[in-house]
Amino acid sequence: MKRCIGIRREDKSIWEKRTPLTPHDIVFLNSNHSIKTIVQPSSIRVFSDKEYIKAGVEVSETLDVPLILGIKEIPMDFFLEDKTYVFFSHTIKGQEYNIPMLKRMMEMHDTLIDYECVKDENENRLIAFGKYAGIAGMIESLWAAGKRLECEGYITPLLHLKRSIQYPSLSHMEEDTAKIGREITQKGFPEELAPFVIGIAGYGNVSGGVQELLSYFPLTEIEPEDLESLEDNPHTLYKVVFKEEHLVRRTDGESFELQDYYENPKHYEGIFYRYIPYISIFINAIYWEEKYPRLITKEYLRENYNKEMVKLKVIGDISCDIKGAIECTIESTKPDNPVYVYHPEKETIQYGVAGVGPVIMAVDILPSLLPRESSIYFSNILKDFIPQIVSASYPVDFNKCTLPLHIKRAVILYKGELTPRYQNLSNFLRRPD
Repeated sequence: MKRCIGIRREDKSIWEKRTPLTPHDIVFLNSNHSIKTIVQPSSIRVFSDKEYIKAGVEVSETLDVPLILGIKEIPMDFFLEDKTYVFFSHTIKGQEYNIPMLKRMMEMHDTLIDYECVKDENENRLIAFGKYAGIAGMIESLWAAGKRLECEGYITPLLHLKRSIQYPSLSHMEEDTAKIGREITQKGFPEELAPFVIGIAGYGNVSGGVQELLSYFPLTEIEPEDLESLEDNPHTLYKVVFKEEHLVRRTDGESFELQDYYENPKHYEGIFYRYIPYISIFINAIYWEEKYPRLITKEYLRENYNKEMVKLKVIGDISCDIKGAIECTIESTKPDNPVYVYHPEKETIQYGVAGVGPVIMAVDILPSLLPRESSIYFSNILKDFIPQIVSASYPVDFNKCTLPLHIKRAVILYKGELTPRYQNLSNFLRRPD
């Protein structure tokens, strides 16, 4: 007997062209696990309706099936009663803008599984687009740096970079990046800009994508403690990766311990400011919550930008937590208008690359800038989880639900109720809509 799942079209943004499952992987699920998939029609999805139909997939407006997959948040009028939804809900930090959606799902007695929360025993995410967020975010940041430097009177090889959305494929992007890398080797940067340092906070999947893109450039990798003594070599980019021990220190003078930091962040204070004056482009690729110290604060920018930070041209905030680790990320941006300049004294923004203050790149759907490649990557991972979700038993008692533990831990709502792991969200649900 065939089981049935559905894929909703993405309609949060005209730029959101990704899909959770490709036609190829839907055929795999049908052939190997007897799972039928119904796909809502879409005029913008990177895999067209015709591609799904050609693969034998049913395309229908109606998705009255037990399990529905998506990518981004779902509009409140879409939810049906007693269904299971799997998508990036952006609710686990109590994000205010998605609380009404969570309340609606509770009213409809729905079950919510969040991709972001599917993790292994070491808290590593198992279903993610992170690599492609890193690749696209690095390209956007390098493009922005080239434009900003041009405004300041410097012509660099970075000016030849295009925007992510202007490349027809990842291979075209890589080919162009390699060409520009060769130009940097041959011609270099203006000597006044050397050493040109790209700092990266984080070492997970997003950081991996950032560093994969950077591998096409002439690159010298250094440690944070080397920043003060770099040679002014204009024919290389310097890459430095910051880990937690570089970002914070204990307030009592005791040595840094990673697990203690995760469990007792109140005992730590931020020290990233000591590295900022040496960085040309800073990429934020860390997971952050309010309990952790910020990397760059508004106060620090206000007090130091004109004194020490003229070197910092671009902050590529790939994590894009509004007023989060990068406090001057005060709003997210769209793919067609990806950057703004943050004025440290006025605490205002001006879209574009010209102005007083660092350029902020804060596109919140970066993987959608490489929709086909990122969808293929994501779908190839997700297809192995679908049979486990479909085959599980969902009795009234959550404790008796037979989802594998790594997926069960990602269940935020179960039949309209917060699961034990996410009871803290009840505090946010008390807010008025």
